Amino acid sequence: MKTPTMLLLLVGALIFSGAGLVRSDASDHRYKEGDTVPLYANKVGPFHNPSETYRYFDLAFCVPEGVKEKKEAFGEVLNGDRLVSAPYKLNFRDEKDSEVYCKKKLSKEEVKQFRKAVEKAYYFQMYYDDLPIWGFIGKVDKEIKSDPSEHRYVLYKHIQFEILYNNDRVIEISARMDPHSLVDLTEDKEVDAEFMYTVKLKETETPFEKRMEKYSMSSSLPHHLEIHWFSIINSCVTVLLLTGFLATILMRVLKNDFMKYAQDEEAADDQEETGWKYIHGDVFRFPTHNSLFAASLGCSLCTTVFIFMLALVGVFYPYNRGALFTALVVIYALTSGIAGYTSASFYCQLEGKSWFQAPCRTTKYPREVPPLPWYRSALPQMAMAGFLPFSAIYIELYYIFASVWGHRIYTIYSILFIVFIILIIVTAFITVALTYFQLAAEDHQWWWRSFLCGGSTGLFIYAYCLYYYYARSDMSGFMQTSFFFGYMACICYGFFLMLGTVGFRAALLFVRHIYRSIKCE
Repeated sequence: MKTPTMLLLLVGALIFSGAGLVRSDASDHRYKEGDTVPLYANKVGPFHNPSETYRYFDLAFCVPEGVKEKKEAFGEVLNGDRLVSAPYKLNFRDEKDSEVYCKKKLSKEEVKQFRKAVEKAYYFQMYYDDLPIWGFIGKVDKEIKSDPSEHRYVLYKHIQFEILYNNDRVIEISARMDPHSLVDLTEDKEVDAEFMYTVKLKETETPFEKRMEKYSMSSSLPHHLEIHWFSIINSCVTVLLLTGFLATILMRVLKNDFMKYAQDEEAADDQEETGWKYIHGDVFRFPTHNSLFAASLGCSLCTTVFIFMLALVGVFYPYNRGALFTALVVIYALTSGIAGYTSASFYCQLEGKSWFQAPCRTTKYPREVPPLPWYRSALPQMAMAGFLPFSAIYIELYYIFASVWGHRIYTIYSILFIVFIILIIVTAFITVALTYFQLAAEDHQWWWRSFLCGGSTGLFIYAYCLYYYYARSDMSGFMQTSFFFGYMACICYGFFLMLGTVGFRAALLFVRHIYRSIKCE
């Protein structure tokens, strides 16, 4: 890549990280007693379906006068945030005890709507001074009765806020629903509801700079963090040992091949060649559908690398709303030029008279590939190639899925970066090993095979999606199912292209090296 392009990319990334992803808690956030502290209601939705969310006032809550919508950033829109001014008044250091903010008669239709929401375990999300608040809108009182028709549905009508402050700044907020203040929604009839809230204050010594640590510590299974590290290290060590073992064998086999071919050259120049040397006139023959092949190689690692850079420097701290989505879109747009240049360059080299300084001349007519056993065909090779890299990332996948498709927050990007590096290394090596075995069997059609073998880990990840959806999650419904499998199909396709590119590039370097090391006429 040319230097001006890299400089332009870096400048754009720096402008983006400096202007678009600043911490939302980096502003003043200082208040005097009685000052209005911003409180926004964000959204409601079924707890087990994180992608299915609705506006807060889509439910029949009391709508205050002069409701204002907060102007949202690009990433917040992509994240589905819909912030509007909340009906509660939580002024700074202003306690309130069971203050009624709304009296309302719920119609039959509104009772049905609330009952349906309670049945699906709807929760609400708000933000108070950029600090998140959650709570359930109601509960199903089963009273040890197995028949759903005998269950009692109730709506919480009293929310109790507890706010921790340090001098003139808000440090923490939590919300608790009063279990004794309920509205019965069991029957289809009009109900009188009196909504109220309580505000309790407590002083704390926690500094403002550390107020987000609570959410970092409560994410990614904090009580099992040591087990998390141990599991990842154990998995990585196992995979690396296996990789090193196979690498040692491959190097010994190659060494024997080089010695054998050197002896054959000294003994007789017209001696019949065997093994991977036999197909030296075909191994650099261009692949079929070369335009599609070149386009597939345009998936650059730059987007992933830049995302990791931003994550490791702390840009994606908990509840920096929409930062990750903004980063993905902007960095993808910035790095698309690199991907286009890579594909176009490779395609031009395939169409040209010479490319990559191939060490062997290509014959005019291709040799026929000898019949091979079933386990040397494409699908079994892809299964073997994808299993080892997938085993290296299997443990971490659960935490990622629990964050993306659940309510946990992923913050341990150092572990994720280590796992990503190991994934790249293992993918490159296993593809090289399978490419060698393919060439040794005198099968010269390695181009597409190396790409498919490298990218096959993406298929394993999609298979894991099926397992996670039905065995590890409580997601349900057409909307959530289509969101989950549709988005994961796109993500796994991206992994397929990225790892396929890694596998092919590693195989290309390997093939060039071994054929440059022998004498081919």
